[in-house]
Amino acid sequence: MRRTTLLALLSAAIVAVLPISAQATAAPAAARYIVVLKDAVDSQAVADLHAAHYGASVDHVWSVALHGYSAVIPNDRVAAVRADQNVAYVVPDGVATATAQVLPWGVDKIDADLSSTLAGNGSGAITNVDAYVIDTGIDTSHPDLNVVEFKSFANGPKTDCNGHGSHVAGTIGAKDDSNGVVGVAPGIRLHAIKVLNCAGSGSWSSVISGINYVASTTARPAVANMSLGGPQNSAVDDAVKGAVGHGVFFAVAAGNDGGNACSHSPAAAGTAGGVATTAATDSTDHEASWSNYGSCVDLWAPGVSIYSTYKSGGYATLSGTSMASPHVAGGAALYLSTHTSATPGSVETALKNAAVTTGTNSKDGRAITREYVRTF
Repeated sequence: MRRTTLLALLSAAIVAVLPISAQATAAPAAARYIVVLKDAVDSQAVADLHAAHYGASVDHVWSVALHGYSAVIPNDRVAAVRADQNVAYVVPDGVATATAQVLPWGVDKIDADLSSTLAGNGSGAITNVDAYVIDTGIDTSHPDLNVVEFKSFANGPKTDCNGHGSHVAGTIGAKDDSNGVVGVAPGIRLHAIKVLNCAGSGSWSSVISGINYVASTTARPAVANMSLGGPQNSAVDDAVKGAVGHGVFFAVAAGNDGGNACSHSPAAAGTAGGVATTAATDSTDHEASWSNYGSCVDLWAPGVSIYSTYKSGGYATLSGTSMASPHVAGGAALYLSTHTSATPGSVETALKNAAVTTGTNSKDGRAITREYVRTF
């Protein structure tokens, strides 16, 4: 029996009136930074050295997708860290947020239900591909989801207390059964990589830790989805590209600001092969008014009023490029299920070659090419 949760999202604008200080506030003595190291160095050894020499309080160290670490560093020592011979560059840490706020129409629109895998007809599951959902986590007890792992790099409970990640996971691979919804790659093995908290936000350093973990895993073929974003950050983009080098295809959300996707991360990584930055369209193949656009966008996919799984065993309808990206991640998984040795770059090429020209245009005048996977 299908269980449906009607989700009403109400937002209130709260204006806080604060007193204006008569004196300027002193600059903080230290701040959070991401230190990207040169590839040949030992990340842990350099992090330990910088902790001792520069007073860096290190919390994350990476050595797979990216060589580097994150830390709170005294502001008067940052220049010395940048000048260190082992350092490639240093950027401020920042905040990433989730980009969102029967047969789902999006799955139907891209003809996933008519693909060679016969999604949606009770024929079985995609059992030879793994999907990593880098998000708020996934509801591990949801009856419509095949969650095989939960790894957390965020604060808070080891569960999806937000709902965003569970929604994304359902679009990628909700089971093909008599309940709820069906995903693009039904029944796929889902790995919950939690990098965002219950409020749907998290530090870039936590996000990089999640990417680094995915790159270090051995389950292949594999796809990863990142329905999150923030201001452009080179370390995040480089981490995504590094993970692609370890054999993982990435689908990432273009963002919901109605602006240039190249100004956001990880959307800016879409210029690299094996990374598909995805903008959102509605049921008439028009680009959503809030969807980002630009040269970093690789594909368009359904992202308006998408019905999918949600936290606490429920279902919900959400809109956003967060909802478009998992359609592409699922499509990539479909392709990999029958082309198991395909590289991330060749997966992206296959998705682009199969896409349909809709006759509609993006905000910058580009012809929209919407995902279509019936031939997979």
